[in-house]
Amino acid sequence: MFSQLSNVVVIWIFVGLGVMVILFLVNAMARLYRKAGPHQALIVYGLGGTRVVKGHGTMVLPMVQVCRDLSLELMSFDVAPQQDLYTKQGVAVTVEAVAQIKVKSDTESILTASEQFLTKSDDERQGLIRLVMEGHLRGIIGQLTVEEIVKQPEMVSDRMRSTCADDMNKMGLEVVSFTIKEVRDKNEYITNMGRPDVARIKRDADVAAAEADRDTAIKRALAQREAAIAKAQADQERVAAETASLAKQAEAQRDLEVKKAQFQEVTKRQQAQADKAYDIQTNIMQQQVVAEQVKVQQVEKEQQVKVQEAEINRREKELIATVLKQAEIERQRIQTLAEAEKARLMAEAEGHASSIRQRGEAEAEIIFKKGEAEAKAMNVKAEAYQEYNQAAVIDKLITGLPEVVKALASPLANVDKITVVSTGNGDAAGMNKITGDLTKMAAQVPALFETLSGMPLADLLSKVRQIGDKTPKPPLVGTSGNGDSK
Repeated sequence: MFSQLSNVVVIWIFVGLGVMVILFLVNAMARLYRKAGPHQALIVYGLGGTRVVKGHGTMVLPMVQVCRDLSLELMSFDVAPQQDLYTKQGVAVTVEAVAQIKVKSDTESILTASEQFLTKSDDERQGLIRLVMEGHLRGIIGQLTVEEIVKQPEMVSDRMRSTCADDMNKMGLEVVSFTIKEVRDKNEYITNMGRPDVARIKRDADVAAAEADRDTAIKRALAQREAAIAKAQADQERVAAETASLAKQAEAQRDLEVKKAQFQEVTKRQQAQADKAYDIQTNIMQQQVVAEQVKVQQVEKEQQVKVQEAEINRREKELIATVLKQAEIERQRIQTLAEAEKARLMAEAEGHASSIRQRGEAEAEIIFKKGEAEAKAMNVKAEAYQEYNQAAVIDKLITGLPEVVKALASPLANVDKITVVSTGNGDAAGMNKITGDLTKMAAQVPALFETLSGMPLADLLSKVRQIGDKTPKPPLVGTSGNGDSK
């Protein structure tokens, strides 16, 4: 059993080692395999010679082969010589151009370019190409005039491509495009070169403008003449049409005025009839309104009489209920008390000596007489209330005012000391202020009475009979008309 387990472990160890070896070999082969994109070429040299790989991959054996990248991308740089270039006419000009150059795609050109630039940087490679391009540009400019350079830049570009083709082929390169950006000079030759043409063009433009103005003026005059003739004819036709229209308008206005006069005559006749009927109807309605107003006034007077009678009855019942009845009740109470006191005294007198009995009877008689007198006084007071007039009521109010003022001023009795500070405002300062405030408080007593009672004082006084107005005395409660007690 142990041996079987050992065999299994050994097998797994060998399997693991085999997998590691395979992974190592795959990794090594991946490192040795180099790929070339569409924008570059691989130059492999060493064992087996030099070969070019483009667009696919290849195995590079270490220590016996070396692989270098060569860019096939487009190179764009400026071609601008620092020195002035002289044309065929001897005029110094400065030319700035842009060149587009790349390595050719065939294997021979790639090998040639790799011989020239494989160990050089991009700046060094562009510097060498720029020197060649500037030399050819100087030679071409020297064969041309300024006018040809300025007016035919495509011709200069074509000659540059054809001239540089041989030299570029020797380096494995090709000129994709050559474009002149700017041509200038220090003597303003190019600027002055266009002045004759500008003057000629300007002269031709002025002549053409003058001729156009002349033709325009002639055509404008012809158009104005034709417009004037057409306007005159139109004015004649307009005047004739206006005359005919005015005539028709006058006829229509005349017919309209006649119809309006007839309509106004009928309207006025109907209006007069309507006004007359309206006046008649208005008088009838006015008479009815007056009659109704008289009826309303009669009803109002009857209602006022009923209200006055009801008020008189209410006042009589109120006086009977409030004054006479209370007086009668008070008299009966006093009389009952007197009789009770008399009985009490008589009972007490029976228990005492005869002398004391006589004195008690006398006192009881006095108390009885006193109660009877008070009862009669209450009746007289009630009768006197019936006789009160405005003078009596006012007298009661005025005589009661001192008590009211005394009650209002009573809080001042609790004040130990009053300090008066006068501000010099005349009568409204000092003690006058305190007494004036008391007077104002007393003057507010009628308003206080009206607020508490809910009855205006003027209405109360208006219900009190006038001086000299006699009213029949109401019969006392519990008595008949002839004065006998029921």
